[in-house]
Amino acid sequence: MKVDRDLVLQIAKLAHMELTDEEVQLFTTQLGSILQYVEKLNEESEQAEPFVFDELLSLPFREDIVIPSLTIDASLQNAPDRKKNFFRVPRIIP
Repeated sequence: MKVDRDLVLQIAKLAHMELTDEEVQLFTTQLGSILQYVEKLNEESEQAEPFVFDELLSLPFREDIVIPSLTIDASLQNAPDRKKNFFRVPRIIP
């Protein structure tokens, strides 16, 4: 895509911006450089091979086995404040 004065003025109009002639020239140059760089990135990314995480694909899954865990009383034994089977904490939302 070619960036010229008309395109910059159109973008400025859409953005409700008023630009001086110097700013139009500056943004024309800068937008052109940005778009050239993006086109270069697109060309290089098309040539690059897709990256695959071989390590993730080779990770073994462990079996899903139910094991005993803490009881409610054991979990709450050191709680500074509890109410029935829950931790009781100060209210943070008024």
